Amino acid sequence: MNVDELEVVVRRTLAEIAPDVDPAGVDASADFHDELGLDSMDLLNLAIGLHEATGIDIPEVDAARIECIADCVSYLHAHGAG
Repeated sequence: MNVDELEVVVRRTLAEIAPDVDPAGVDASADFHDELGLDSMDLLNLAIGLHEATGIDIPEVDAARIECIADCVSYLHAHGAG
C-alpha cells in the first residue's frame, strides 16, 4: 500500500473505533488524546484494527508513541505496509 492508501485505512479504522469522530474532517496531525478525546482503550482498539487491516503488529510500546493519523501512516509504512 502507498501512503495515501494507508491513510484511508487508518481513517476507516478510526471511524470504526470512534464513531463520534468524523475521520474525513480530522487533520492528520490532530492528537488522538488531546484533540479527539480517545482514551487508552480506544487507542488499543485502533492498534488492533490496524493490525487486522494491514497484518502489521503494533506492539504496545510502539502504540503508546503513536499520537495522530500521520504517525499511524508513517509507522505502518515503515514496518512493511507500504
